[in-house]
Parts: sequence; structure tokens; C-alpha cells
Amino acid sequence: MDRGDMRPRGSRPVVVRVPVEPVEAAVEADALDAVARAGDVVVRGPLFGVAAQSREDGPRWRVVLEVTAGCPQQARDGLNSRLWFHAKDRAQDRAERRALLAAVARLEGERVDELEVSGTRYRVVRAEEYAASGPGGMEPPRPTDPEPLVPDWDRAVREPAIDDGLVMDPDAPVTPTRAYEQLALRGLCYTGERFPEDVRTDSRRALDTHPDVLVMPPTFTVVEQTGVGWRPVSGPHATAHSARKSLDFALTWMWPRMRGHIPEDADPRTDARTWVPPDGGDDRRAADLRAAQLAAYAGAADTLRVGRVNRLEFQDAVYQIVRTRRLLRWGPDGPEGPRPSDVNSQDPARIHLRLDEDGRVLPDD
Repeated sequence: MDRGDMRPRGSRPVVVRVPVEPVEAAVEADALDAVARAGDVVVRGPLFGVAAQSREDGPRWRVVLEVTAGCPQQARDGLNSRLWFHAKDRAQDRAERRALLAAVARLEGERVDELEVSGTRYRVVRAEEYAASGPGGMEPPRPTDPEPLVPDWDRAVREPAIDDGLVMDPDAPVTPTRAYEQLALRGLCYTGERFPEDVRTDSRRALDTHPDVLVMPPTFTVVEQTGVGWRPVSGPHATAHSARKSLDFALTWMWPRMRGHIPEDADPRTDARTWVPPDGGDDRRAADLRAAQLAAYAGAADTLRVGRVNRLEFQDAVYQIVRTRRLLRWGPDGPEGPRPSDVNSQDPARIHLRLDEDGRVLPDD
């Protein structure tokens, strides 16, 4: 520790700015209230994405693939696709296309966490997903979190993308509550015996190699209450309403099919609200039972659609929309990448057809 300013050695000072806009002041007040309600931290584990840095970015890094992947290889595969399509559709000349395809070839055969292509550095980055918790359970969406004026439940409507256009700047001034959160989480690492030794070792090492912390924009997840806690039933979403829509989709389309209440080959345009067993398909008692089961799904979805519902009880289970957050560690050379102890769910592989130097797709032998 550097006892002169009580900061970890090599860390940056946190620059605090005072909110001047009424909306931002309201968000700050909301954050203070949230700390009073739920001040504990529950860590779920790492998420991965891809960030890029060009010469004009200075110390900043731009998120080009959202930091939501469950393992490093998923992020590498996402970068593989991004560079392949860039080579196919946007390369300015053969030289740029050759450089892009050389990077793709490396990603097909190696676990590459950083590479440079045509003056741009790409890095697989690692963030820790966590949530706040208190006596009332995990933190729900806050009153100042963005919500649509008129909720749209149409599945065809594209939802906001996570990390869209996000620029990570370690020197940007932050509000007082954000500064408090970043400073409070600098020492966060795995210590419990339930974590393998190599995971704990890597976590302690990261405190020195990447002493700073950036808190990324919040995400929202559907979780289910279990006997020992909560488990996620959806991936992260950019808004609370997007998370509610995912639960609505599960209630009216996915779960009735998974649980045998609607045949998997039923018309995909139908859902638990409208599907009717075909005449003669079931005996009367079975048809009545199925209709009652589907009515229960539709009723739960109707309850969800009444307003900004963040907690739903259905079939002896409790589902909740929770506010999840991500902590990204930062060092002298930028954001932290994957750790040696991070687990990959698959190996590198070729995921696209070959291209020639003119961007033409070659037939696969």
C-alpha cells in the first residue's frame, strides 16, 4: 500500500464531480437510498466481452462486444465473427482484408486474448458480475432506472443492446456514489474455501496487477428463489422492461412447450394465451387439464403486464427482476483480460467459410 494517499500501489486517483442536473441528482439520491436498503454484495462470477482501442482513444477502451459471455472462448468466437464480417463486407483493400483474415485464422486455432489489426487493439476483457442484497433480498430495479413510458410487449420489437457505444475511461470524473462504489470494491476478491486455490490465487494477484475498478452500467436479470438462494433464469438485459419481456416470453411460449403443455411443433405464432388443443387430440379430462394449465400461464403473464412488476409468484416459485452490476478491473495497460483459472466451455474452432483476398466466400471442401 502507498501510505501517502492510502491507495493501492499503481492505482489511479478517483476524480469526483458534483451532479449539476436535476435528473442526475435524483439518480444520486436513489443510489444512496439503495445502499441503505441493500448494502451487501453477492458475487455471481465472471463475464467476458471484447474491447477495442485505437491510437486516437488514448487510455480509453471501447466495448465492441457486450460483456455478457459466460466464458472467454465465447468472447473470442464473437471477435472471430466480427473480424470475419469486417473482412467480407467493410475491408477497404486487399491488405486490410489479409490482416483481418490472418487474425481470424489465429482465433480459429489459438486461445488469443489480445491482438492488433490495422492499428486497432482488440482485447477479451473480464468483468465480475454482482448484485446488492439486504434484508429484503436482492436489489430490484431502482425508481430512476430507465423505463418506457408505454411498455411494449411485442416480441418483434428490438430491445436496447447492452454496452452499446460504451466507452470505458479510467480518468473520467464520476459522481460521489459511483466513486464510493468503485473505492469500496477495489479489494473485492475470492477468499472462501469453496473456490479452488488457483481461482483464489488469481483473484489476489489481480488486486496488484489491476488495482483500479470501473463499475459498468447496470443490467437486469430474472432470477428464481430457491431453498438456498437465487438462481438466474435469464441472461442479463439492458433494461428492467427487457427482463420482464423475457419472463413474459417464458410464461407464454417457452415453458408451456418445455413442460409438455403445448406440443413443441405447435404453430410458433401461438402461445399460452391462444393455443387450443386440436379436436380429438386429447380426451375431455386431459383437454380440460391442459386448458387449465395454459390459463395459469396466461394469467401469470397478465399479472406481469399490469405495470412495473418486479416480483411474480407462479406455481410455487418466486421470480424476481433484479438489478445486476459488473465490476471491471483496470491496470496500467487497461482492462483486465481472462485469468489462467477461468474455465472455457469449448475449444477454438473455425466458425465461418473461407474468404479470398477480394472478400468472396470460398466453397468448403
